[in-house]
Amino acid sequence: MQTAVISDIHGNAEALRAVLADISSRGIERIICLGDIIGYGPEPLECVDLVAEKCAWSLMGNHDFGVLYEPTNFNPAASSAAYWTREQFDAEPDASRRAQRYDFLGRLRVRVVEAPPGSDVSVLAVHGSPRRPINEYIFPDDVMTAVDKMRQIFDRIDRLAIVGHTHVPGVFTDEPDFYSPEELGRGVYTLMTEEKAVINVGSVGQPRDHDPRASYAIMQAEDGELRIEFARVEYDVARTAEMIKAVPELSDWLGERLYEGR
Repeated sequence: MQTAVISDIHGNAEALRAVLADISSRGIERIICLGDIIGYGPEPLECVDLVAEKCAWSLMGNHDFGVLYEPTNFNPAASSAAYWTREQFDAEPDASRRAQRYDFLGRLRVRVVEAPPGSDVSVLAVHGSPRRPINEYIFPDDVMTAVDKMRQIFDRIDRLAIVGHTHVPGVFTDEPDFYSPEELGRGVYTLMTEEKAVINVGSVGQPRDHDPRASYAIMQAEDGELRIEFARVEYDVARTAEMIKAVPELSDWLGERLYEGR
């Protein structure tokens, strides 16, 4: 059984709908989300409703936390977006639906450990990193510039961790090294015996690897091995960007960056 792993939607319902359509076209029935459903984007309520409906479970990202509690250590654009997003939740006229959405956010988990269907590999799922599940970034350059950090991260996982947060898809191995999907060949990675890895699935709603297409990953147990495939999906970037620009509280830059995937 395949599992689609999505992350960092950031209120971009246009990208999320395109990704969900792609997942459905592949016949994948199970979806999990690694957090940051909201924040930055113009359609937070739609994104929360879709994730609540379509995903087996979701984690809490730093922007979900910021909207629900307090956007600490956010830059001005992110902070303004968080407060505006909260206003959208509060403006829901249906009290029951408003309560349901806040209850959903409040129940988001910080970490999940499970073996994907058909596999005996224990997979740790967090938004940020195994050390600091909500807030810590794992950057590709860390394999060269933060060796102690990477060692401590790998010490905290059994075989495999799946993360988001940086919006840059790829595979960290315990050599340590980092491989982008393009370097893997066909965008597929197979977890080797005795190897540890951290998989960043990229971002649905705000990619930052200079590819504007929405990013997600597919996990599947195959012949006793765990296989991860990276997928990219085109969506109407202009529609989301224009919606962002129509909201005074959202920085125009949040829309402009979508065109270049940065």
